[in-house]
Amino acid sequence: MSFQPVISGSGPAGWRFLQRTYDMQFKAFNASLVLNRDSENFSKAIGKVKSAADLVADHRLLSVALGAFGLQDDLNNKYFIQKILEDGTTAKDSLANRLSDGRYRKLSAAFGFGPQETVKTGDSAAMDEIVSMHRKQSFEAAVGKSDDSMRIALFAESELATLAVKDASDDTKWFTLMSLPPLREMFETALGLPSAFGQLDIDKQLETFREKTAKITGSASIEQFSDPAARERMTTLYLARSQINAMQSTFSPSANSLILLRGF
Repeated sequence: MSFQPVISGSGPAGWRFLQRTYDMQFKAFNASLVLNRDSENFSKAIGKVKSAADLVADHRLLSVALGAFGLQDDLNNKYFIQKILEDGTTAKDSLANRLSDGRYRKLSAAFGFGPQETVKTGDSAAMDEIVSMHRKQSFEAAVGKSDDSMRIALFAESELATLAVKDASDDTKWFTLMSLPPLREMFETALGLPSAFGQLDIDKQLETFREKTAKITGSASIEQFSDPAARERMTTLYLARSQINAMQSTFSPSANSLILLRGF
């Protein structure tokens, strides 16, 4: 039986417990025989994969590849995934570039099966990174079974830090954030945006994200989240608002406000 991560409480208090115990729990989770066997098999066999068709034909390899990007739910959508991989990311009209979910672009770019791209399955360092990502995403998915807001917070902790220092314009960073469902959900919830917000014009969405973020943090730039304190503030706000949303039918407005204040 594999280790199931322990979540003690919800909201900011539960997050602090998870942070304190993360290293111990991650180590215990990664001791799983199944996870280790899948990781070892991927490392040994991926070098023989020369095409997108080869990868999707191997259920076990594809499971690790998709899991590394949080796309494990697409494991049976083989034709779709093969198309994503074969189209690559160099052409603006490739399938991965036309999808709003940026994780598909990351998946396609990681293997390099597209036109004018270099196949990366023979690059052991790149494939080792896929294995590491799979381990991390698997742990986060397991956390999500107990509390999905904690899964999103874990994803944001590393992804937002990486995005903040990326060599790109602030517009590009914001559009990247908006294309990653977990990060987008975190910011929409933390900023109190309505469920229909995503239906607005993309430039209007960008303007709103910036304005509301600046009101809370004092800056509209993604670069600010290179600072752990800035990430923690946004994460705490997200978790507090998530907790309020979950309890909205039970608690009074004054009690909800108290929950939010205690998160800081």
